Amino acid sequence: MTDPVKAAPIKIAYLYEDLMNTYGDSGDVKILRYLLEKQDYQVTVTNISLTDDFDAETYDFLFFGGGQDFEQTVVAKDLLRHKATLAHYIETGKPMLAICGGYQLLGDYYKTAEGTVIKGLGILPLHTVFKADSRMIGDTEFDTAFGKVRAFENHSGRTYFDDPDKLKPLGKVIQGYGNNPEDGVEGLHYKNTIGSYAHGPILKNQNMATAISKLIVKNHQERITKQLTKTSI
Repeated sequence: MTDPVKAAPIKIAYLYEDLMNTYGDSGDVKILRYLLEKQDYQVTVTNISLTDDFDAETYDFLFFGGGQDFEQTVVAKDLLRHKATLAHYIETGKPMLAICGGYQLLGDYYKTAEGTVIKGLGILPLHTVFKADSRMIGDTEFDTAFGKVRAFENHSGRTYFDDPDKLKPLGKVIQGYGNNPEDGVEGLHYKNTIGSYAHGPILKNQNMATAISKLIVKNHQERITKQLTKTSI
């Protein structure tokens, strides 16, 4: 008998793939696809871009990569249409990985060097301030709950948590800058949403890739089981 969970494709949404993809970020999705297909799952990847309709609940994993300032400004305006579905997806503990610009846009705002405020989704209590005179670039290394991670960072945005009791960092910085030069931490780990400044891509670290692929499989199993239950009623 065919396993209905394996028969149904795992669905990945890549938010603004055509605009938010710097320093090898698309490699994260390729790595996950490879790991999942090795487990005999079918995988579909959909680019959700400007003006596209989007319901996060129909996907098993969301990926949001980094982008340059101009692209990030364009995406920020369009992204607000999806605040409700993304907030529900994140708050119900479904898996998401957001890198650099994507990570920043989950917060309240991004302030440019000129003082212009780019409005974020406001789902997570954090904000980012751009410092043009102090770019944070180079190899980075940090300890996480999944083990040690090595990657590459290149950003002038400094991210700060506005509610440290609610938000926890992804890891403790060993080398590099992480969220900002002061706090000594890298990224965000909230429920099953991970934000990070690590490019290169971050999921070349097998410990991270394996952990996220397990979350995707679990979410997929729950989504398909729920669908089958509704159909049988």
